[in-house]
Amino acid sequence: MGDRNFDDIAEKFSHNIYGTTKGQLRQAILWLDLDAFLATQPATLKVLDAGGGEGQTATRFAERGHEVVLCDVSAEMIARAKMLAQEKGVSDNMHFVQSAAQDMAQHLESPVDLILFHAVLEWVTDPQAVLKALWDCLRPGGTLSLMFYNANGLLMRNMFVGNFEYVLQGMKKNKRKTLSPDNPLQPEQVYHWLEQIGWQITGKTGVRVFHDYLRDKHKQRDGFDDLLTLETRYCRQEPFISLGRYIHVTAFKPQSQG
Repeated sequence: MGDRNFDDIAEKFSHNIYGTTKGQLRQAILWLDLDAFLATQPATLKVLDAGGGEGQTATRFAERGHEVVLCDVSAEMIARAKMLAQEKGVSDNMHFVQSAAQDMAQHLESPVDLILFHAVLEWVTDPQAVLKALWDCLRPGGTLSLMFYNANGLLMRNMFVGNFEYVLQGMKKNKRKTLSPDNPLQPEQVYHWLEQIGWQITGKTGVRVFHDYLRDKHKQRDGFDDLLTLETRYCRQEPFISLGRYIHVTAFKPQSQG
């Protein structure tokens, strides 16, 4: 089975990420991390948004003056990202490539300063190989922003709702055309892969550490501001990091490996 292409469910994907409280919360927590990182960086960065989808994150970087390359395997997502860039008036700061993330080294004129790889690793057939390929796209001294779907969070969510048989059977995904990722990832395995390749992990944040576990779903929307405050307060503390539905990791590529 190849890496997931979202041409067939692009509209559903868009609504799920940007039209729901879980998507809005994911973006809010992610951008708290990204804003803190950008505050430490030079004015202009070369950025690769690998598997960048509709370009919501990429165009936000472009609006701030950064030079952004967005790649995605989906022609539909690339088309949507180009349209968004035009709407935002940032097309001149962006370049679009229909390509898998692991093939991007050949499309770059030079290594970039920052790689964004958000909610993609759990959809690829060989996650470790993709991380190795992205290493070659990043300059020494550059940073990887990696967000992945957490297998611990999937387990906790299913236990909360009583899906005991599903958990006992290994939580195997049985339908392909859904937005439930193909390969939930164990955090310790991802951390090991990164460190084995050579990255130095500089930050870990749990994304949606409470939202999905609320018994009263109305509070996800009606109490969103308080929920965001509490998510922000606890998202960088254990055990909450390891219980997030996603985990956002920042990792630094050393200047040399000597």
